[in-house]
Amino acid sequence: MKNLLSGVAFIALAAAAPAFAQDAPVLGDFGFDVTGMNAELDPGDDFFQFANQAWLERTEIPSDRSNYGMFTKLAIEAEDHVREIIDEAAAVDAPDGSNTQLVGGLYKSWMDADAINAAGLAPAQPYLDRINAASSWEDVASLFATVHYASPWGVGVIPDPADTSRYTLYMGQGGLGLPDRDYYLEEDEASERYRTAYVAYIERIFDLAGIEGGADKAQAIMALETALAEVHWSQERTREITEIYNVLSLDEVVELAPEFDFRANLEAFGLGGQESFMVATPSAIADAGEIFSQTDLDTLKAYLTFHFLSDRASWLGDDFDQASFDFFSRTLNGVEEQREREKRGVDLIGGALGHAIGQIYVDRHFPPESKTQMEELVAGLQTAFRERLENLSWMDDETRAQALEKLSTFEPRIGYPEVWDTYEGLEIRADDYFGNRMRMAEFAWAEQLEDLAGPVDRREWDWPPQIVNASYNPLLNQITFPAGILQAPFFDPNADMAVNFGGIGAVIGHEIGHGFDDQGRRFDAQGRIRDWWTEETNERFLERSDALVAQYDQYQPLEGHTVNGRFTLGENIGDLGGMEMAYSAWRDYVDAHYGGEAPVIDGFTGDQRFFLGWAQVWRRLYREDNLISRLRTDPHSPSEYRVNGVVRNIDAWYAAFGVDESDDLYLPPEQRVSIW
Repeated sequence: MKNLLSGVAFIALAAAAPAFAQDAPVLGDFGFDVTGMNAELDPGDDFFQFANQAWLERTEIPSDRSNYGMFTKLAIEAEDHVREIIDEAAAVDAPDGSNTQLVGGLYKSWMDADAINAAGLAPAQPYLDRINAASSWEDVASLFATVHYASPWGVGVIPDPADTSRYTLYMGQGGLGLPDRDYYLEEDEASERYRTAYVAYIERIFDLAGIEGGADKAQAIMALETALAEVHWSQERTREITEIYNVLSLDEVVELAPEFDFRANLEAFGLGGQESFMVATPSAIADAGEIFSQTDLDTLKAYLTFHFLSDRASWLGDDFDQASFDFFSRTLNGVEEQREREKRGVDLIGGALGHAIGQIYVDRHFPPESKTQMEELVAGLQTAFRERLENLSWMDDETRAQALEKLSTFEPRIGYPEVWDTYEGLEIRADDYFGNRMRMAEFAWAEQLEDLAGPVDRREWDWPPQIVNASYNPLLNQITFPAGILQAPFFDPNADMAVNFGGIGAVIGHEIGHGFDDQGRRFDAQGRIRDWWTEETNERFLERSDALVAQYDQYQPLEGHTVNGRFTLGENIGDLGGMEMAYSAWRDYVDAHYGGEAPVIDGFTGDQRFFLGWAQVWRRLYREDNLISRLRTDPHSPSEYRVNGVVRNIDAWYAAFGVDESDDLYLPPEQRVSIW
């Protein structure tokens, strides 16, 4: 349910005063923290270290974090603001169903650890009984088609790529407990360690549940999931829109994997009237059906039982919660200790009821002036990119016309949504955490079904405004910048504009660039999948993008673990193109405001400050296991390559810092990649 933006939410809390008012930069004298750099280093040898080494050396990753950087810092600040809102809601005796009651009630139910521990497995038992009652493969297949049980396939509702004014159903592979297929298949030392720990974790969950035969069940589940992993598509392949856009009728879906009895089970799932499906990984689903039919019933039931308990470990008491943390956070990501319960509760509420929180967050922490200045920056980036497109030498006029049309239809969304999510019909009780979470899952699926039945509402936001991130949606051609990211070091209305262009300007360019990266370019101005490229221009694009892939394939942040240039290509194009757009916009700004030459500040030229602004954004430290995880599952390159891998391809960086053939990052001009 959606509600037009208004001041009615959190009526009891609305009197709190906004926390704006600041006239000096948050960081340093001009928006860049010079105490975090090492000016003694040669920027041409390692620009990431030049800009960030002192910060990297003096900063420690908090013991409850897998990594720490500028995104984390802002997220923690946002958590503090959200915590204030939650505490106020929890202190109010609000009407049932109001935003205040939902927020306060969910938080209270999570914080009542004694009640959760006392309940133990009792709330889960009816769901476990349903698994135990399954007496056939057909019974198990029917459980796959429900909200609450794990499944080798999954569904979701998205705008239809054939007509983005309506929704369609997306179907894809699923069913793994480890983060990705590579965790099951790679033979390096880390993967062996993760697999051994995973089997032990599965056994531990059965032991905590008082279920006998945990060791044998764990081995059987691992064998089942390994078989599924062997037929799963790779990360690279699932990025390819031409591979995953497969429109099948219901009859074809049924025929694809008859073992899953999709006709009956999709109807039971509320999807009986669906006539077509976008099946992203058809061979994986078909092969999963065969694996399912060849797996003994006891193993399938053990698989469902384990995942039901593991997925809800934090709902079942301290022992389950600690076991889950020890494996997923400590083993897979290197985190040393569990976060405080209050902080985890803030994360929970801020995500689950994010729009209820977000309305107050925006009122208090996002000044109108920031929205206005962001609108001007976005317009400046769009103008700069339009000029670049008009003069792009490798693109022919036919393709250029289509690209310019697409750019003209970009829809920027800044700060907060025009409509807020509401939660009408959701029941939250302060004494029933397990029940709250189950009802929330059912509520979320009911909302997806409601969306599927109606037209696409372009005003909706999937994210709450307090999140520290930004996005591009190729189906709707929208770029979204929530209020959470519109803070220093990304954006500071009181900072030097060179730093802002290098920070949020490049982020804006990055998101615009996604509309024209290796996958975004396959969507047209209306968000439809359509090839609007001439053969000649397509070949020129591939030549340039393949060169970028080759560059990033060479980067090795850990011995034996390299960046996958193909998997990260879209984000690398976004980074490089975003910086090129932002630099053009910065030079336009210099021409308009400084007569063509920016002032020198603290010994740094305007162009130097621009590149330092980009480098500062990517200050980040990783725990080794987390970095391995990111290399396997995250399409973004590690931070040092988001800096060094980008600047070494930009001519203006060479000029700004006097980089030449003697420097480690130097690339001959003919080897520098410029796409957008």
